[in-house]
Order: sequence, then C-alpha cells, then structure tokens
Amino acid sequence: MRKISNTRQFFGTDGIRGSVDNGEISAEFVMKLGWAAGKVLAKQGSGPVLVGKDTRISGYMFESALEAGLSAAGVDVRLLGPMPTPGIAFLTKSTRAQAGIVISASHNLFHDNGIKFFSAEGTKLPDSVELEIEHQMNHSMTPVPSQHLGKARRITDAPRRYIEFCKSKIRTDLNFHKLRIIIDCANGATYHIAPKVFEELGAEVILYGVSPDGLNINEKCGATSPDILKKLVKESRADMGIAFDGDGDRLIIVDHQGKILDGDDILYIITRSRIKKLNGAVVGTVMSNLGLENAINELELDFFRAAVGDRYVMELLLEKNLTLGGETSGHIINLDLTTTGDGIITALQVLETVLLTEKSLSELTSSVKKYPQLLKNIKFDTNVDITQNDELNNAVHDAQQDLGSNGRIIVRPSGTEPLIRVMVEGENKGKIEIIAEELVNKVNSVAAKLH
Repeated sequence: MRKISNTRQFFGTDGIRGSVDNGEISAEFVMKLGWAAGKVLAKQGSGPVLVGKDTRISGYMFESALEAGLSAAGVDVRLLGPMPTPGIAFLTKSTRAQAGIVISASHNLFHDNGIKFFSAEGTKLPDSVELEIEHQMNHSMTPVPSQHLGKARRITDAPRRYIEFCKSKIRTDLNFHKLRIIIDCANGATYHIAPKVFEELGAEVILYGVSPDGLNINEKCGATSPDILKKLVKESRADMGIAFDGDGDRLIIVDHQGKILDGDDILYIITRSRIKKLNGAVVGTVMSNLGLENAINELELDFFRAAVGDRYVMELLLEKNLTLGGETSGHIINLDLTTTGDGIITALQVLETVLLTEKSLSELTSSVKKYPQLLKNIKFDTNVDITQNDELNNAVHDAQQDLGSNGRIIVRPSGTEPLIRVMVEGENKGKIEIIAEELVNKVNSVAAKLH
C-alpha cells in the first residue's frame, strides 16, 4: 500500500485508496483491514457493521474479503450491495449499526478501489480511530473462536429506504412536473437510485450512465467527464443536467446553455436559499475561487477556508457551529439535512431553489464573478513531503508577491493520489498561466533532486 503521510500508513483524506492492478490494494489487505477494524470497533460497542460498494468489478472481491475479516473479528455484517456513499452513511445511523464501510474509489476509474468508514453517527471516523485501526494492522490476524464468529446477511430494501430519505428532504408542496432533467449516474452507485428519486418527484428524466458493467464506472461520464452531458442538455433542451461521481457523494450541474456549474456555484445557490439558517458564515476550502468568497461576503456572510477534503470541511463546520460548506469538486455538506456530502440531496436543494425563486441557474449564479484559476497535477511519490522544501517554498513566495493581494497560489500533495497539485488564481489569465508553468517546472526540478 502507498504510504500517505508520516503519521498515516494507509488512510488518506478520504479513506484508503489504491490500484487493484498494481497490488496497492488487495483482497488479502482488505480482509486484514476488516479484521483490524472489527477488533477496534468491538472495543467501542456492539451491533453489526454495514458494508456497501459502488459498481466497479473489484467490489465483489473486496466485499467478500471485508465480510471474512469482520467475521473473523467476531463482528456481524450487513451487506447492502451497490449503494451511494451517503446512503451508507444514512443507513449506518438509521439502523443503529456500529459502523459503515464503503468499498469505492469515488471518481477514479475501475482499476482503482478503496475503503471508507463511517461512525455510528453517519460521520467519518475520527482520526484517532483510524490510527488505532492502522496500529491493529501490525498484529497477526487471529480469528475469534468459532462460536463467536460474526454472521452476515443482506439488507434487501436498502435502496428504497435511501430513496425515501432523499425525497423527505425537500418540500412536499413543490411541483417538479415542469422540469426536464438529464441525470448522469457515472455508471456508478447512484444508477438505480437517483433516477427513481427524481422520477417519483414528478420530473421528466432523461438518463445517461446508468448501465454499469463493472468496468465503465466514471468512464467518459459522471462529474469528472461532463462533455457528453453538456451536449445532451443542449440537444434535449433540458432545464439542466446533473452528473454524480462514482460513489454519489458529489456532483456537478450543467445549466440549460451547457455551462458547467461546479461546487463553488452550487454552494452559492444553496447559500442564497438558506441564508437565514447559516449562523452567519459558510465554509469552503483553500481551493474555493476568490469570486465565491467575494459573492458570499456580499451576502453579509463570513467565508472560512478549510484544507482540501470533505473531512476538513466537516471539522471546520463543527468547530464554528455552522451548517453549510463544500468543495469546488462538488462535495456539499448541509448538516441541517445530512451527516455527510450527498450528491442527490444537494441536487434537490438546487432544484428547490430554482422552483421557489423561479430563476434560472445562470441567474442564480450571476453574482459569482470567478477569477481565472489554473490547476496542474504533477505525478509525484507522496512518501516525500516536497512542500517542506525551501527552494520550492521560496519560489511560491516570490510568485505570490508577483500576483499580489488579488491572487492565490496553492501547492499541495493530493490526499488520494500520488500527485502534487499546483493551483494559481488571479485576475490576469495570461499571468497565471506563466506562473503556473514556472511552478510546475520548479516542482519537477526539486523532485528530481530529492529522488
């Protein structure tokens, strides 16, 4: 497995993730992880652990491996089958399970997979529990006596429970019948759920990315590949297109003109509609566009920035006693409605705003004047913390001085992939392109020296 940081051997910002083909994540590892998690969880309480997955082919293998590991630790297992990540969070809490486990690599293609955990409250596991699981992984796997092995069974009505939960989060007096929506499920975990939610609310729904075969998850579809959705929206004269990622915890939206609305736009729309319930502030991340911050401030709300990763957005929400936050990638957390990022419920909040205001998506986002922003990804071994390098930091400092107060630079390692991300934002597009290229060259130069 890829080492994520100095203090974490396996867990990144969003669980554990790696390549199945390269052996970064294997059935053997997942079985032992299930056992280690079971041993840790058994100390904290009783009750079953829920296990759900997205649609990638390796999910079958890892589902069986987790079941075996948890059973070996003496923990009962409830298998959910393909379910969106937020659906597993909801069911973990509503069924009073002691934890939920998601088998998914989110927006990655099928040859990757990963494991995420939820607490009994439907929230991400605390860092302390994740580290305890990692510590347990260093011990030899020893099953409990046969009479104490965990038992497994399937929960067959899990999709229906979650569908009804989603529908319950929107006003019952709203009429969706005038809306034509294209839903792109990325051939992922929402394929059998999102269409029913929107259809049962009365919308005319056109479907894309709802035929998973184990290999096509996120392939030229979903939140990370919206080009076909843009085309379909315009051809179908739809009011909008909604694209989820492979595990359904985030989304992007395409308006009727084919313009992509990212997480910043979506966060602003929901902020406008819930402004009286926000305790005076909204949370974004260091990657959120300055234009969003300015637009939020114009609503007389504060804007706080968390580190990248929905777990850090959540931490800041709880620290500041706030309810709404999100990432540019489309993770939106509304603690008034859910315990975690939920693509379907976020989409419903946007639709609710459209119907109540009788305004188009372009009208609702017209106040967000985004600064040009450029993001570069550089392949890099994350065992080495390049961000502590003086040569690189001096280059970033000089570039920031050049940009001035109306620009930002972020250089950070990815928490989910072996990448260094360089983000440059400013008023002048040409200038940020030059600076971004210079910083990419500097990262490569420093990396070559470190290796």
